[in-house]
Amino acid sequence: MHNLLNNKVAVVTGANRGIGKSIVETFARNGAMVIACVRTVSSDVELWAQEMGKKSKKPIVLVSVDLSDENSIKDLVKRIYTISKKVDILVNNAGIASGSLFHMTTMSELKNVFEINFFGQITVSQGISRIMMRNKSGSIINISSTAAFIADQGTLSYGASKAAFARATKSMAVELGVAGIRVNAIAPSITKTDMFDQMSEDARNKLIKSSVLKRYAEPQDIANTALFLASDLSTYITGQTLRVDGGII
Repeated sequence: MHNLLNNKVAVVTGANRGIGKSIVETFARNGAMVIACVRTVSSDVELWAQEMGKKSKKPIVLVSVDLSDENSIKDLVKRIYTISKKVDILVNNAGIASGSLFHMTTMSELKNVFEINFFGQITVSQGISRIMMRNKSGSIINISSTAAFIADQGTLSYGASKAAFARATKSMAVELGVAGIRVNAIAPSITKTDMFDQMSEDARNKLIKSSVLKRYAEPQDIANTALFLASDLSTYITGQTLRVDGGII
């Protein structure tokens, strides 16, 4: 898997850890220039971007954004357009976890989760898709979750936000298809990220045992799927949510 994204420009949100970080690295190794969106550009993140850029011989441009702030997102889109007049790929990966039972879920918690996991990503997509429309092509990849479809206890906020994102993917695909823009979602199951460490051992084991492969996903498993949807290997696929869950049937 090399050069599948040669000469393409990709924007990835939540780019500095977990799934997002693996996607950035995978895209860069496959020839893409990556604009990596993070909340805070720390020295560690700068060092990682520099080292990865040297390895891939493709620049990784860091930009900061607060997905809970509409003005910050609008500024992000403007900055991206100054960096590149063409965007081929957008991966809406940023998200926050939340776990509380239905009666214990406050409205402030619910609103905060939707602000990051749904509203912010939709605002980013509105801006970036307008850039894509100028070039009559593009691939938008929304990172949803199997929590959108599996109603485990304590997943009201997170699962509902990811379900909304999966549903929005279909509307986006319908409306943007005429401009040559494909929109798909990936729904990972339990993946070895920071969110994995935040889960209880019982909750982790339940999801692992429910899959036919009997293991958790590595971030690279999700990044490989994103690479497929971003590349020309999937030019006739749009409006779909691809579950990467080890076979939860």
